[in-house]
Amino acid sequence: CLCLSSCETVQPVAEVATQVGVLSGKIDEQEAGKIQKTVGALAKSFEDLTPEQEYYLGRSVAANILSQYKPYDNQQLTNYLNLIGKTCSLASTRPETFGGYHMLALESDEINAFAAPGGLIFLTKGLLRCCKTEDEVAAVVAHEIAHIQHKHGLQAIRQDRMNNILKTVLEEALQDQILENKELSDLFEGSIQDITTTLITNGYSQSQEFKADQGAMVILGKLGYSQGALISVLQNMRKRFSSDKHDFRQTHPSPESRIAEISKSYSVSSLYAINSARQNRFLEQARNNL
Repeated sequence: CLCLSSCETVQPVAEVATQVGVLSGKIDEQEAGKIQKTVGALAKSFEDLTPEQEYYLGRSVAANILSQYKPYDNQQLTNYLNLIGKTCSLASTRPETFGGYHMLALESDEINAFAAPGGLIFLTKGLLRCCKTEDEVAAVVAHEIAHIQHKHGLQAIRQDRMNNILKTVLEEALQDQILENKELSDLFEGSIQDITTTLITNGYSQSQEFKADQGAMVILGKLGYSQGALISVLQNMRKRFSSDKHDFRQTHPSPESRIAEISKSYSVSSLYAINSARQNRFLEQARNNL
């Protein structure tokens, strides 16, 4: 299985494959050049998504998520989550997206969260119940924002979809069906499902989850939230884990491994001072609505 994550890795594979085709007599040098050009354009298209394209792709992913999870209809909680989310986004390396950041709670007892490309973030009621303070809500939101700032959702396309695209291009080309002038809609066929499957079923890679935790720690530190809150909420998640639900354990590294990785860079404790004003706001607008 090929792991294709950028134009730089796709192009050499295409060159080798077309050389084999030329040597076997299945294609000539001119056709080989067309194939290489097409494959390069495909890879480049995934590298150069505009913010607007990312937004519309993410909106379609969000629609898929909402076809599987019911939104939690509580406007006060929604407003509260969006206040925290937009505050956290300002402290990230990507404070703005084309459509802006939007948070929504899901009517589910699962302990999970999903960050669609472009800034659409979903948090289950099960996960929010793991949060004992506003700092901990900020910690889980900051983690999801870090996924978006690092474009982890789009990387799911490059790692999975590009394999199928390259395979199709080469197979059809070697059968004298050279692909030319692919439309953008064709390039992203299946990409929405790729991302949705990654978010809901497979999860991000361990390294991506660790990177999102590091990003969350930076965001929390910049805003004055306790960085120990991320440690605390991970511990709470571990305590509430249920083996009969599709929880974070199926899509994330264990809380123990995440805490260990965080501790390599930060000397923080799950015990931290609770700000009374923030706690009162959390109890009124979040805890009492769950």
